[in-house]
Amino acid sequence: MTTHSSDGLPPLRDVIAAYDLAAKKSFGQHFLLDLNLTSKIARAANVKGNTPVIEIGPGPGGLTRGLLMEGATNVTVIERDPRFLPALNDIATAYPNCLKIIEADALDVDERALLTQTPAKVVSNLPYNIGTPLLIKWLTSDPCWFDSLTLMFQKEVGDRIIAKPGSKTYGRLSVLSQWRCRTHKMLDVPARAFTPPPKVNSTVVQLIPRDGLDVSFMDPLQKVTAAAFGKRRKMLRASLKQVTRDAEGLLHSLGIDPTRRAESLSIDEFVKIAHALHQ
Repeated sequence: MTTHSSDGLPPLRDVIAAYDLAAKKSFGQHFLLDLNLTSKIARAANVKGNTPVIEIGPGPGGLTRGLLMEGATNVTVIERDPRFLPALNDIATAYPNCLKIIEADALDVDERALLTQTPAKVVSNLPYNIGTPLLIKWLTSDPCWFDSLTLMFQKEVGDRIIAKPGSKTYGRLSVLSQWRCRTHKMLDVPARAFTPPPKVNSTVVQLIPRDGLDVSFMDPLQKVTAAAFGKRRKMLRASLKQVTRDAEGLLHSLGIDPTRRAESLSIDEFVKIAHALHQ
């Protein structure tokens, strides 16, 4: 006899078995089956009522169920793998008019076009192979359509997002994320919590967009950070030659020592450099 979870649906292991849903390594799939954990993530994202929620890569629906169990009534999931659609449709049936399912590659989706109201919350256990590109896509979206991103990454990526200057993990992603958003770590998730378990632990990070920023400025900031961290062992006067012929003169004019290396610069200093090049 099939047991049922607190939401009245079968346990996720039974769902995976019933629909033969093996994780695909090529899609970076790792399933979260602990509904207590997925509900904890949903609570951390503060999902409530009719506030729009977008989830990427729901798979068999562990986090989706957590969101709905915590009271979200306006959830849109974007799933590239059609194998999961029957399981997701079962969830939609159990939660009438609360769940919209879109079969698409999240990298190609215009999230704003999906939303009848904004801002939205994004809550996702991101597929490992598209986590960083998706985050960059959202950070550079203009106008901003989200009021929070609560995202699970490989711990290494999560550490880079929140890293401070001078640390080994501080890099381009740190600067872009922290200029655009306030960032903080919510919780770590051990590899054993997933099926199949990945080789690394994971981290849930939350990003809240800063008000009043000119998001078009992300383009020069991306170019500067790409050059600086692309050759992070070199001094700035050498690494920034990709973006300006007179890197040394520019840095002197801004009061930045040209012999410093990228990981020593604050976000404000990167912004100064990008502004100077932008003008």
